[in-house]
Amino acid sequence: MSGTPAATRNGHPRPPAEPAPAATGHGHGHSPASPAGRRVRVLIAALLIPCGLATLVGLVLLWPRGEAPVTTQPPQQLLHAQVTAAARADCTPGSGDGGCAGLTLRLADGPVAGRDLVQLVPVEPSTPRFAVGDQIVLAWSGGDPLDAGSYQVVDFQRTGPLIWLAAAFAVAVLVLGRWRGLAALVALGLSFVVLALFVLPAVLAGSDPLTVAVVGSCLIMFLVLYLTHGFSARTSTAVLGTLVSLALIAGLSALFSGLARLTGLDDTTASLIATLGTPVDARGLLLAGVLIGALGVLDDVTVTQTSAVWELRRANPALGAGALFGAGMRIGRDHVSSAVNTLVLAYAGASLPLMLLFTVSAQNLGQVLTTQDVATEIVRTLVGSIGLVASVPITTGLAALVASRERPHDR
Repeated sequence: MSGTPAATRNGHPRPPAEPAPAATGHGHGHSPASPAGRRVRVLIAALLIPCGLATLVGLVLLWPRGEAPVTTQPPQQLLHAQVTAAARADCTPGSGDGGCAGLTLRLADGPVAGRDLVQLVPVEPSTPRFAVGDQIVLAWSGGDPLDAGSYQVVDFQRTGPLIWLAAAFAVAVLVLGRWRGLAALVALGLSFVVLALFVLPAVLAGSDPLTVAVVGSCLIMFLVLYLTHGFSARTSTAVLGTLVSLALIAGLSALFSGLARLTGLDDTTASLIATLGTPVDARGLLLAGVLIGALGVLDDVTVTQTSAVWELRRANPALGAGALFGAGMRIGRDHVSSAVNTLVLAYAGASLPLMLLFTVSAQNLGQVLTTQDVATEIVRTLVGSIGLVASVPITTGLAALVASRERPHDR
């Protein structure tokens, strides 16, 4: 009995002190998460669950019902054919102008498969060049199948090269990403499913394109991020940062498209309206395109920033929320500069013919920049870039708050 006080007086450590951490609720790596970690998880769930439920409700309410709109254009059947001969020919027999290409085509399908027919294609700067062996697509009007006038050359067949390219892409992703790469491919497929089965039919059914894009983007985001990165506080933080950034982009797009009086009536949209024969919310389509176009880059930024903060916390568990935010922002500044450059160049590349057209025009720079087509791309680029820039501090701040309150085993 007297040994314990003597040991204390001699400066020796007290044996009963070791169990003290257990009394405070902390333990080894397999014990439950700390109360702070649980509170953070509850807060994340309280923010994300309503968003997920709202997405599902929007999906149900906006799901296209009934028959799809019928085009006002006369129906055409697309057939496959192969060029067996190609030579210069007169557009009008006996004129001697030689302004057309005479193509001998062998039909691969259709009512007279295996037969040859001759097509005259005007040779113009915008006309593609045809060679023997080319696989092409013909539009058949449904008229006399033996009459060459019932057919029109509309395009090349590209199925084979696209399949090989898609296979090469899939192999590259699987070799580098392995199981994570497989999950990414599945998520990519689900994104196309959402676009093909919900977003496009819902817009064609007359629903507001921006609302459809918001619901579709949220659905894609939930599917892609959780399927690719798993269910965790880290992924949930990236989802939350993406949601806030998407809301910012949607708001800015609606604001500045209205202030700039953008109509969204470009050649493609005008052609769509003419084909459907019904009114289409062109500005809504513009806003929907901005939102969906920015989603992919947003996912990259938010996931990268969240992962960076978690790795910083793992490397130095002593870092608090402020230190994690500062270190994460230093990484984010480099990331956002390259991401914005990627977004700007992507839009510029897609609009390259338009840029070339205005380069050779007689208009001055101010007139060019304020035209409908160019102003649309400017708003699209700048709004998307603002959303990307804002996503870095938003996501980094959320990740710093969450990661600083988690123990290593909570990750």
